[in-house]
Amino acid sequence: MINVAKPENPVKIYTADEAYQFSLAYFNGDELAARVWVNKYALKDSSGAIYEATPDDMHRRIAAELARIEQRYPNPLPEAEIFDLIRNFKYLIPQGSPMTGIGNPYQVASLSNCFVIGQEGSADSYGGIFKIDQEQVQLMKRRGGVGHDLSYIRPKGSPVKNSALTSTGLVPFMERFSNSTREVAQDGRRGALMLSVAVRHPDAADFIDAKLEQGKVTGANVSVRLDDEFMQAVEAGTSYRQQYPVESVSPLIEKEIDPLPIWNKIVHNAWRSAEPGILFWDTIIRESLPDCYADLGFKTVSTNPCGEIPLCPYDSCRLLAVNLFSYVDQPFTIQASFNWDLFKKHVHSAQRIMDDIIDLELEKIDLILQKISADPEAEELKRTEILLWQKVRNKATEGRRTGIGITAEGDMLAALGLRYGSAAGTEFAVSVHRALALEAYRGSVATAKERGAFPLFDADREKNNPFLLRLTAADPELYYEMTEHGRRNIALLTIAPTGTASLMSQTSSGIEPVFMPVYKRRRKVNPNDQDARVDFIDEVGDSWEEYLVFHHRFKQWMMVNGHDLNKNYKQQEMDELIGLSPYFKSTSNDVDYLKKVEMQGRIQQWVDHSISVTINMPAGVTEELVGRLYMAAWKAGCKGLTVYRDGSRSGVLIANTEGKPAAEPGAPPFLPTKRPPVLEAGIVRFHNDKDKWIAFIGLLGGKPYEIFTGLADDEDGILIPAWVDHGHILKSREPDGNSRYDFQYSNRYGHKTTIEGLSYKFNPEYWNYAKLISGTLRHGMPIEKVVDLIGTLQLDESINTWKNGVARALKKFIPDGTRVSRQLCQNCQSANLHYQEGCLTCKDCGSSKCG
Repeated sequence: MINVAKPENPVKIYTADEAYQFSLAYFNGDELAARVWVNKYALKDSSGAIYEATPDDMHRRIAAELARIEQRYPNPLPEAEIFDLIRNFKYLIPQGSPMTGIGNPYQVASLSNCFVIGQEGSADSYGGIFKIDQEQVQLMKRRGGVGHDLSYIRPKGSPVKNSALTSTGLVPFMERFSNSTREVAQDGRRGALMLSVAVRHPDAADFIDAKLEQGKVTGANVSVRLDDEFMQAVEAGTSYRQQYPVESVSPLIEKEIDPLPIWNKIVHNAWRSAEPGILFWDTIIRESLPDCYADLGFKTVSTNPCGEIPLCPYDSCRLLAVNLFSYVDQPFTIQASFNWDLFKKHVHSAQRIMDDIIDLELEKIDLILQKISADPEAEELKRTEILLWQKVRNKATEGRRTGIGITAEGDMLAALGLRYGSAAGTEFAVSVHRALALEAYRGSVATAKERGAFPLFDADREKNNPFLLRLTAADPELYYEMTEHGRRNIALLTIAPTGTASLMSQTSSGIEPVFMPVYKRRRKVNPNDQDARVDFIDEVGDSWEEYLVFHHRFKQWMMVNGHDLNKNYKQQEMDELIGLSPYFKSTSNDVDYLKKVEMQGRIQQWVDHSISVTINMPAGVTEELVGRLYMAAWKAGCKGLTVYRDGSRSGVLIANTEGKPAAEPGAPPFLPTKRPPVLEAGIVRFHNDKDKWIAFIGLLGGKPYEIFTGLADDEDGILIPAWVDHGHILKSREPDGNSRYDFQYSNRYGHKTTIEGLSYKFNPEYWNYAKLISGTLRHGMPIEKVVDLIGTLQLDESINTWKNGVARALKKFIPDGTRVSRQLCQNCQSANLHYQEGCLTCKDCGSSKCG
């Protein structure tokens, strides 16, 4: 990065293109970093006028405000020193809301990255639920992400004293909270929401499945709170008790269950769609310092949207990342070393700056309250919002919670010549996080000497906390000083995703290994722009351009070690080059999953909040491996985990491999023609006339990829239990070279049953047409077009029933809202036809056709 000469006039207004060009020079031609900064972080007003040309302007703005707060206290940090700590994203990086909001006079917004809200007492009522809904929206409109737990909602079928007579359960309210999130705009992005529930809740299974229904709960992340008793029951094969209320000693509802079906459901859904995430709740509570003050209002109830900050109701947190790569002297050389002295000094400064940001946040909350007070709405309408922000202010004042984390863990290890996930790499990483914890707590004690401890501090309450006991064992003198002077902050540390922050620091993200040293990136484009190149169209119809990107620190390794940066490398040459680098076998898909979990568990011992981490896995991994991974994470002391199986969700990063042709502009997305050996499969049952039919639909990335359909219950048909709605289609080769397809599903006790020779159970004529239809699916034809194609097939009357059944099965997978062309409503002749839940629905007269 370089400083860019630009006009000195502090009130100059820049166009978006001018700011982009200045920041492009600042980032040395990194287009992605420049666009991210201009779009998300450059100071701008509501009319779009931009007041900063490069991140240097932003960092001066932030440094000036932090220095202003410093002047309130003894031994203030000078503005120039603060600026040097944060400039160029080199050492300390305020994340997200602090970066955007500090010193910003154009937005009345919070500096907190995340909040948790919750019910106080028994509030399972429409009034209580809708109060939560309003609080969620009010926080999101001030830029915060929100989490809340749904375990307080009574289970489905519970008696209620209103016209419904029985409760609807969790899922309808999940949809409501999700929809509210989608409706709140945050400076060009959607709000972020975490919904959690205790596995002890009787509706936990419905919660786990809620996101699998297409178009449902699309505005929220979901996580399940797993307690130790549940994990022990899964491991031992014993029963488990669900109840409501979940923490009651005299529950209203209670039932003994086999925990394996719920465990298998969690594992399967995570394997299939990367959700739900899991939270090891007893570990979270046991290790939590704030929960030493649970009776004073600091009982943890849920987490923020990415899971790295467990919080009590109405508490909030602000995030700052320490760039670990910048503490490696002479990176990528034999002489590389870690600068411990500078690192420890900067961690002290980081903790002090985080405490300053709390003061700035309290000022922002006062401005929010003033804004609400001045609004012309009736006091009755403003009451919930006012009480909400007063609660948030009280929690921030009482606890003064901070969130110091890290970024560039993967690059730091590579720069030192250590392989991510190796024994040596893990040992060094743990030593860094141990030092970070000790110095952050030392910094909080030092700040308490000058500014006072957080108001609730009580050393006796905390004395048996496992995290604090580890700190004490590592540094008894630090604990002695803490008991004497107190601590400024109730909890201090986290490891969050660093997303855009790592793009601007040009390093690997958070605790994660490098995604890939070389990869393709997608950026959204306007398909109507004649100058735009469209290489990929996703499942919702957005157009993307693909381009090759070298990871910045990989380029630095190339330069340090004398490799040509300007050469046009072929794939084999690039593979050989990567093999020489410290990034070899150290990327997200290379690192051994169990070793990564072990590393996370060991680092978690030195992080008082939690760690946001994703285990990346290739498409072909089994559900059984995901289950083993979760069990290992619990035993390793992790507080939470998310798995991502390649292809289970669409993303913007893709592997750089040859042999996969790019799509023509405007063409549908290209899908692999080589079928994976295992495909997830959905089952659709239907009647045509008097015949019962069943369709097995192989899914790739959640989208139909192939289809098998046949009679369900005659003597030559397919017999399968009625409760089975999903499984896997396995492809193998017969001795004669022909393909063989088997269907496999798990029974209620987790045992697998296989129906062999699935393809042989069909009329050969059906099979040939099925191959034709599967071929169109595999090459990305939109499902509604495939349905149209099937409708035009001129077949013998004897197999028209089969044709209609295939069309009916595929309609279940057409995204809601998909418009249909060239057809008219049979009722009103309108052309305004859309698919809704698999049925063709007229938006003008409301008539629907599902056949």
